[in-house]
Amino acid sequence: MTGVSHDKISRETVDFPQELTAFINEWKEKPGSLIMILHKTQETFGYISRPAAEKIALITGIRLARIYGVITFYHFFKTTMPGKHRVSVCLGTACYLKGGSDLIDEARKILKIGEGEVTEDGLFSIDPVRCVGCCGLAPVMVVGNDTYGKLTKDMIPGIIAKYRS
Repeated sequence: MTGVSHDKISRETVDFPQELTAFINEWKEKPGSLIMILHKTQETFGYISRPAAEKIALITGIRLARIYGVITFYHFFKTTMPGKHRVSVCLGTACYLKGGSDLIDEARKILKIGEGEVTEDGLFSIDPVRCVGCCGLAPVMVVGNDTYGKLTKDMIPGIIAKYRS
């Protein structure tokens, strides 16, 4: 029994690439494998959609409620499609004390989006994160793989402009 009631399953489906299916089949019997499977799923799609979570439940036999419990507990996992450029603003202690919340407010104001939203053109989403491991550069913002440190809110428009083109 998979623990997933068929009357609660959405009508949407998602096709998993063979590499992801093979990964899930390899890991599904191992204790504590759910986080590994969720990471691989998010790496594949950029987020974990409801149909993807349902398919994971069906393949692994893990209850959908447990899968969502893990997804919603860890801030790393996303349930909505992020923007092409994921803006992460650190709100860890050092960054928060040096103005991290001002940075996220400024970025949201410039991009005209709130928490969990994506710009209309699909280019940007903004996520607060707890720590990026660059406390000496506080406050810090990460766009994709690019890290910007010792920021002021006056620097945010120029950084965002780099990714608009």
